[in-house]
Amino acid sequence: VRVIMETQKTALYDYHKSLGAKFVPFAGYEMPVQYSSGIVDEHKLTRSSVGMFDVSHMGQLSIEGNEELAIELEKIIPIDLKQIKLNQSKYSFLTNEEGGIYDDLIVTKVKKGFNIILNAACKNSDFKIISSSLKNKFKIILHKNLSLIALQGPKSSQILEKIISGVSSLKFMNGNKFSYNGEDVYITRSGYTGEDGFEISISNKLAEDLAKKLISQNVKPIGLGARDTLRLEAGLCLYGHDINKSTSPIEANLKWAISKRRREEGGFAGYDKIKSDLNGSLSRLRVGIKPEGKIIAREGVKIFSGDGKEIGSITSGTFGPSVNGPIAMGYVKLNFSKPGTKVSLEVRGKKHEAKVSDLPFYKKSYVR
Repeated sequence: VRVIMETQKTALYDYHKSLGAKFVPFAGYEMPVQYSSGIVDEHKLTRSSVGMFDVSHMGQLSIEGNEELAIELEKIIPIDLKQIKLNQSKYSFLTNEEGGIYDDLIVTKVKKGFNIILNAACKNSDFKIISSSLKNKFKIILHKNLSLIALQGPKSSQILEKIISGVSSLKFMNGNKFSYNGEDVYITRSGYTGEDGFEISISNKLAEDLAKKLISQNVKPIGLGARDTLRLEAGLCLYGHDINKSTSPIEANLKWAISKRRREEGGFAGYDKIKSDLNGSLSRLRVGIKPEGKIIAREGVKIFSGDGKEIGSITSGTFGPSVNGPIAMGYVKLNFSKPGTKVSLEVRGKKHEAKVSDLPFYKKSYVR
């Protein structure tokens, strides 16, 4: 018997519809992919001004607990949770026993414990993994009553400050509790576009009210299409494409997201594999790829060395509006990973020249 899962909708679905959104199914949700002006305009607007993204499909998990909770969570999340400061956020992942990545996530230390933002497609399995690892010792909630609105772009601070005062004093990857319409909202200065911005966790019933206020301040709504081109220009991974259960954080070029103490001491799932990758057994690496000319190399395109040997494949590829050309990321054998290395890409049966490139393609502008 096939169970037809009903597509879920965020609290802002009807509002997106009224703004002229075109929808696509994404991670079990009906999500806006673009609005009338199109992906390229939405992308450029986020880079030059400010855009509003509905990311309410993401999982918002909270776990209540003390020092003991940090010790237990460190068994599955390879950051230094004992050292993380109150209201500080860190990018990390849930690792599996093979050293692969169950999901990448953002962990924020709050007064009662930790808040964790999970990817939409992984949130239910993440909940099970985290719950079973913590052995029901702590109160753990995957919130169904919260929306997540991301405001991104160089003007996001001045605009949000008008609506919720105090937010402009936040530094990148830090958050705090603020008040909106008499309710607590939790806001972090973060995002996934390479721009300054904020992620606002707000109750479903207030989400549309806030969205309308933002739009009235000349903020434009932005769909998932531009979110994808923005994150790729910023060299950021998309789970299920650039990283997955069989990718180690080291080959994904995410060594920086494992705290130094954890790299040395271990004590988390998959450490043996990760340690051997750190100690020289690495065979491939995630790199940036810049195709010559106008060819777009999408996920799955094979990468070849100068002498025609297959050395890897593309995991994400698009046209980068801010760099005005095609960009891609993928994995290549380690000895071909140096920026500037000439490679070729097989697109629709023909080989096209390309070069290994530094990441990000577009310089990020965060407020430190």
